[in-house]
Amino acid sequence: MLTDRQGNALQGANAQSADFYSQALEAFNVYRNDPVALIDQAIAHSPDFAMARIFKAYVLGLATEPQANEEAREIVSSLAVQRLTEREASHLSALRLLLEGHWTKAAIVLDWHNMEYPHDLLAIQTGHLMDFYRANAQNLRDRLGRVLSKWTTDIPGYSILLGMHAFGLEETGNYGRAEETGRRAVDMEPLDCWAHHAVAHVMEMQGRAEDGIGWMITRYPHWSGDDNFFKVHNVWHQCLFYMDIGQTGKALALYDRSIRGTRSTVALDLVDASALLWRLDLAGAEVGDRWEELATCWDAHMEGSQYPFNDWHAVMAYVGADRQGSLVRTMNSLQALAKSESEVAGWARNLGIPLAKGFAAFGRGQYREAAEALYPTMFISNRFGGSHAQRDIISVTLTEAAIRGGMGSLAEAMASSRIDTRPRGAINQGLLSRSKV
Repeated sequence: MLTDRQGNALQGANAQSADFYSQALEAFNVYRNDPVALIDQAIAHSPDFAMARIFKAYVLGLATEPQANEEAREIVSSLAVQRLTEREASHLSALRLLLEGHWTKAAIVLDWHNMEYPHDLLAIQTGHLMDFYRANAQNLRDRLGRVLSKWTTDIPGYSILLGMHAFGLEETGNYGRAEETGRRAVDMEPLDCWAHHAVAHVMEMQGRAEDGIGWMITRYPHWSGDDNFFKVHNVWHQCLFYMDIGQTGKALALYDRSIRGTRSTVALDLVDASALLWRLDLAGAEVGDRWEELATCWDAHMEGSQYPFNDWHAVMAYVGADRQGSLVRTMNSLQALAKSESEVAGWARNLGIPLAKGFAAFGRGQYREAAEALYPTMFISNRFGGSHAQRDIISVTLTEAAIRGGMGSLAEAMASSRIDTRPRGAINQGLLSRSKV
């Protein structure tokens, strides 16, 4: 039987489909090119190639987009009548749980799977992404820690594991080891965007904006190609560095050219756009009618949304564009989701709704109401999607609400807390200065 490059059996594949599968996995590993197109080629050559269809379902299921998720469910239904190996059946169990909104249960299935099949790179990477989407910093690190001893540098994909491990180390606060591991990963595979962004995260969390700008510019050819799925997110990091040294103009120019230049409708790109434009707006940049374009793009993702982290970022756009009807629909959607039995219901109930209310109140100029809604979320926001850097927008907005709402004690306390961890940044220094007025 044919195997993938890590030695895992590929039941139902022929030489051509196995080759397309390997190409797709390599594209997925470094977030370049179009893995789905390559998977489709594999399926076209071998319609009964179960792992190819499982792979496609993962990519669609992890997109956090309603239409893509529905297509993933159709693939899972078709796989249910196919005779699968134990490894394939394990993947299918994880996929079912993921698509039912049980992210942690799905991730735990892949925990066990990774221990049984430690060289299954697809399982490791999809499990790592599930850990990211549910903001489980410990497992972002430990999923890799549990399998790395089973790998050697001569096994294809070893550097990809290092890049994932670097991000897990960063999210658990081990910044020195994270940077060392991330740099090693990109030395081995310069196109590894995930490893590159792990190092950028270290610099962001340590307030090393100048280092971060240098890191992004020096490695620009490796992460900035049009075929790079992670390009927008890495530009987002570059913009944060510019903002942290007071160069909001450069950040706004990058927003126009590289974040919204193609008018992407991909949910992950829209999340970055909302989060950056909100920060720019708070910083006093002239954002003009940019909110309108972004809000329109979000509309296509709201029907059937099952990921409250996205809904919260859509709310930012609707607040910015003053689309009250869209705000109401999004809030109603979150409230309906909160009544379901899935894990994401808890995310909607405990975080999605309070964050939506807090950001909407901020947009109405009801700053005390915004602060009261946002303050409790800071202590549990690591229970749903994104990184520490992404969720930092809660603290920034809360501090700004306290300043604008005349809540001097809260404003100074929040600004002082931010200065305690990142004393050099222009944003934090500005917040502290304004909180004492």
